[in-house]
Amino acid sequence: MREARTLGSWVIALFLVVMLFWMAAELLAPQPPARNHLFEVFRDTSDIAYFEPSGRFAFGVLGALAALLILVPVTRRAGAILSTLLLGVLAALVGQLMMLGVPLPVDQIAEGGTVTTVETDASALFYLVAGLLAASLALVFVHPGAAGEKSAAG
Repeated sequence: MREARTLGSWVIALFLVVMLFWMAAELLAPQPPARNHLFEVFRDTSDIAYFEPSGRFAFGVLGALAALLILVPVTRRAGAILSTLLLGVLAALVGQLMMLGVPLPVDQIAEGGTVTTVETDASALFYLVAGLLAASLALVFVHPGAAGEKSAAG
């Protein structure tokens, strides 16, 4: 049973690390010529100027920090809690866009490198964030914890 929890913890942790680093990279330095429009939409719909760029950078840095904490087994539960809080806030914000019916602009890069911005429904992003939130919550409960690691090592 202990080995299954440890294996499950590593599988969920590696999945979250990859996804959180990808999210942080997209928030902190989107691949040019594409842009990340999400926090601009938050700023425009809420009239809170701090969403772009300050909020985008804060979410990116916190996502990278959560990924680093999840990568180390001793701090994995703290990283999972941080990512749960971060993704919960992001899910709430995207859920608000979805309930308000606000379309989300997304940049698509064609083979020639031309960028076209299309409007899409925010529900796909909401489901992605909700799935990551569920994985973070699962990691909080699946990770064996420090007491188990000491007994396994000793």
